[in-house]
Amino acid sequence: MAAVAAAEEARAPAAAASEGETQMVDPAAVEDNDGRSSSSGSSGGGRLDSAEHGGQGEDNGDGSSGWSRSSLVKKSLESAHATVPFPDASAPWWRKLMSFAGSGLVIGVAYTDPGNWATDVAGGAGFGYDLLCVVLFASLIGMLVQYLSLKLGIATNRDLAMACHDALPHKVNVMLWLVMEMAIAATDLAEILGAAIALNLLTGLPIPAGVAVTGVDVFFILLLQNERIRLLEGLVSVLMLAIFVCLLYVTVLAQPDAAAVFWGFIPSGSVVTNPDELFTAIGIIGATVMPHSLFLHSALAQTRNYPRTVEGRRAAVKFAAIDSTLSLIFAFVINALILILAGAAFHAQYSGTSDLGTAYQLLAPAVGSQAASTLFAFSLLCSGQQASLIGTLAGQIVMEGMVEIRVRPWVRRLLTRLVAMIPAIIVTTIFAQSASALLIISQVFLSISLSFILPPLVYFTSDVRKMGPAHVNSRALTVVSVTVTLLLTALNIYVMTNPSTWQL
Repeated sequence: MAAVAAAEEARAPAAAASEGETQMVDPAAVEDNDGRSSSSGSSGGGRLDSAEHGGQGEDNGDGSSGWSRSSLVKKSLESAHATVPFPDASAPWWRKLMSFAGSGLVIGVAYTDPGNWATDVAGGAGFGYDLLCVVLFASLIGMLVQYLSLKLGIATNRDLAMACHDALPHKVNVMLWLVMEMAIAATDLAEILGAAIALNLLTGLPIPAGVAVTGVDVFFILLLQNERIRLLEGLVSVLMLAIFVCLLYVTVLAQPDAAAVFWGFIPSGSVVTNPDELFTAIGIIGATVMPHSLFLHSALAQTRNYPRTVEGRRAAVKFAAIDSTLSLIFAFVINALILILAGAAFHAQYSGTSDLGTAYQLLAPAVGSQAASTLFAFSLLCSGQQASLIGTLAGQIVMEGMVEIRVRPWVRRLLTRLVAMIPAIIVTTIFAQSASALLIISQVFLSISLSFILPPLVYFTSDVRKMGPAHVNSRALTVVSVTVTLLLTALNIYVMTNPSTWQL
């Protein structure tokens, strides 16, 4: 997606000229979330008051007045909005890139959560390395939609939730909000269950008790978010690195066949001709591309204090896209390692392994090291804990932006956490032996919910009235985005009309 960003950057001046615009007219300057506009030569801290413009939804004179209403919420993630310094135009490129470093890894958390573990283990154990091509395909889709998300946030000063509120009919927006709240509850359910399973494997703590223990991460959110978004990004980066190191070590112990791994990235006909393999492939795609990450990325991109000008936004999109792409490549490597590990350790003798607890028990004898099982469970714990942090933050963005529910931050985050914790405790108490199955079911629902939010995202970023000529999607990018949306929707329709899919 970094290459796409570069191509669109080269296209932008010509697009602006074709619209009869001056290149340096900022398509969102007078509707900046913080009520201020920027001079074209300023750095991130050089913005000037322009309260007379009245916030969002004003006609800028550049054709970007495509919003039907204006949000009461003027800033996405208000306490962290524009708090991360961004170098001025004369700074070297690597300093500008480092300003965005970390935000992409936060998004990458959604691509390595416990739901991914469950589907990757099932795929590797059942079909060896055949589904590595699906992991790659799902990651490429993720890079595309995350690019659209970050570009929406930077170009319009709106996160995806605010954009839905400001552009869609009220009833449609409320319907989307309800679907997204259920999706975030399903996300939190998966993260809490994953961490609780890991605690159970490591310490013997009952899963319902583990659910309650895992829920305390809301207090970390309260501590880290308020104008300290960099601390949150740093914590996530450390956890992601720990997961990678542990998985790499255990995978090396499993001694996978390098040639077979290579051919696994080449699509094979069995992926679509074998119903069981196809079902698992759909589960991997559903577990990889997560709807809450789209809301979160469009908000996190705005925490950087880049100049709110056409040139400033263009630079921000460029460096945010590079950071996002590199981070999702790292997340792809982690996902691939999980599937490779499962293929090497389980496919030959334990091909029916799909439960994370069973995988933990079989891993040590399969690779000849007790440390392998411990590191596997520790990595799962890190995955569930960091993903739970991110799910809570995404819940805040959706609640604030789509329906403008304004309550104290700690109340809002506590409500978001309880929506997931209470069902998780009840379900795991009744069905304690089915926690991994619940993980996969939650991923199926998340995949279905993605079909509800992708069309608005593609529509917003393809509308020159909303994005301005400098940032609107190119025709080629629009075609690719619509094709991906239709493909994912078709897969989800297939899931819903084939009950056996829920037995992934």
